[in-house]
Amino acid sequence: MPLDVLHTQHQRRFAESKFVYPVLSRRSGGISLGVNLNPDKVCNFDCIYCQVDRTTQSDTRFVELPRMLDELDHFLTLITSGQLYEFEKFSHTPRHLRRLNDIAFSGDGEPTTHRNFDEIVTAAAALKKQHILDNVKLVLITNASMFHREHVQRGLEVLDQNNGEVWAKLEAGTEAYLKLIDRTPISLRQIVDNIAAAAKIRPLVIQSLFMRVAGEPPTAAEFAAYCDRLNEIIAAGGKLSLIQIYTVARKPTESYVTPLTDAEVDALVSRVQEQTGIPAQAFYGTHTDALQASPSES
Repeated sequence: MPLDVLHTQHQRRFAESKFVYPVLSRRSGGISLGVNLNPDKVCNFDCIYCQVDRTTQSDTRFVELPRMLDELDHFLTLITSGQLYEFEKFSHTPRHLRRLNDIAFSGDGEPTTHRNFDEIVTAAAALKKQHILDNVKLVLITNASMFHREHVQRGLEVLDQNNGEVWAKLEAGTEAYLKLIDRTPISLRQIVDNIAAAAKIRPLVIQSLFMRVAGEPPTAAEFAAYCDRLNEIIAAGGKLSLIQIYTVARKPTESYVTPLTDAEVDALVSRVQEQTGIPAQAFYGTHTDALQASPSES
């Protein structure tokens, strides 16, 4: 299977697994092992660019922790032994990408809405330690809407203690654009405040997807407001280690959503760095120019 195809095939099922799935990730430069904490496809965002098919119901409603841990244990063994690359889907993985970069908590919804989020992170961290994989990251891919909840804060503390990294989504500078893109009842103020509070404790990576909506990219005023929100987080004492600027790479929910060009993504990266001083990195649609970039995409 060609490498550019591998990077667009991120199904959350592999073989007979229900909760854990390996992907060759363009943002990790290696293998990312995803953990789907929302098999029921329930999410508190309804993003217009989401690739999750919500027109069909899942046959799995809840995370079965014993089975999830069995699957995680199985895939950690497959990857570290090299057996993963005997499967057709991964057989064409280049040698320099045959590495496990992270275990990523993500899925078909917002992972921190899971009521046992802290317990799941704790169990996964113990299993990672059992496999002697201290250098492998534990990554949380999140919309930051639940950072104020106590069980989420406990989970973040476990991440901090186990080579963890938080990638928080922020892709709007105004309330109106947030409602247009993410279609959530949660306010932009809550999301920005949550990111700032979490970033005071540990550095965060910000993930920002920009796109054309009905043919139109984000306006200059909207992107300036987005940069203002980043500066607001820094001014509040938050630490942001990297801004990932990317665009649509797989079929979105809404047909009126289309990707930006590579040049447009590069221009946004330059503007972020100029207006905030924060390191930023570009990821281009279905292209693989950023293979060496880190961290990953699940």
